Amino acid sequence: MGIPDATTVDEVHRFADLMWPCGNPQFCETIISYARVVSELEQMVDKMVFESYGTQKHYESHVESTTYLLRPIKYSAPDNNISNNIGTNIHTDKGFLAILHQNGVNGLEVQLRNGEWISVDVPPSSFVVMSGDAYQAWSNGRIHAAKHQVIMKGEKARYSLALFSFNHGTTNIPEELVDSDHPLQFSPFDNFGLVRFYLSGATQMTESSAKAYCGVNA
Repeated sequence: MGIPDATTVDEVHRFADLMWPCGNPQFCETIISYARVVSELEQMVDKMVFESYGTQKHYESHVESTTYLLRPIKYSAPDNNISNNIGTNIHTDKGFLAILHQNGVNGLEVQLRNGEWISVDVPPSSFVVMSGDAYQAWSNGRIHAAKHQVIMKGEKARYSLALFSFNHGTTNIPEELVDSDHPLQFSPFDNFGLVRFYLSGATQMTESSAKAYCGVNA
C-alpha cells in the first residue's frame, strides 16, 4: 500500500477517502505529521550528500522537485508449514532515498559491494537510510544502490514504514561530478520514467535499473 505525495494534505485526504468514504481525520493527521518529519530527515541527508560532493548550488532545485511516497508495510511471521520466509525479494529502490522505520522485529538484509550479505539490526527508535538507482545515476556512479531483501524469522509480524523520495522532471548529472577520472556514465533522466522502465519488466528485480535506463554506452 502506498500513499503518494504523503507530505501534502490534499493527497493524503484523497487516499484516506478511498479507504474510509466518510473520512478519517486522525489517520490523515498522523500520516502527514510523520511524513513531514521524516522528509526533513531526508532533506538533511540530501544536503549532506550535495555538500560532500561540492554540488550545493543544485540542492534547492533538487528539493523543490522532490515528492514522497509513504508505504506502511506488514510482513507476516514465517509459516512453519512452509519453507519460504521471504518478506521482500532481492531488489534495489528506484528513487533517490528510502528511509525505513520499523517495530522491534528485524529482517532487513543488505548486500555489500563484495557480495556479502549482512543483517541490519536496528532498534525501533532508529532509521535506516538507503540510496536508490536515481542517486546512483545522479552521482555519476559514485553512490551505490545496494541490493536488499527482508527475511522473516521468529514468531512475530514485522511492521515498517518506508518513505521514498522521487524527483519530478529531468534530472541532470552535475558537471562537478564529471572529470577525466570520472567520465560521464549516465545521461539526464526522468525519475518516474526510470520507475516505468523497471515496471515494464525491462530489468530484473535483483538488478539496478539505472545503467539499463540511462547509462552511457562506452
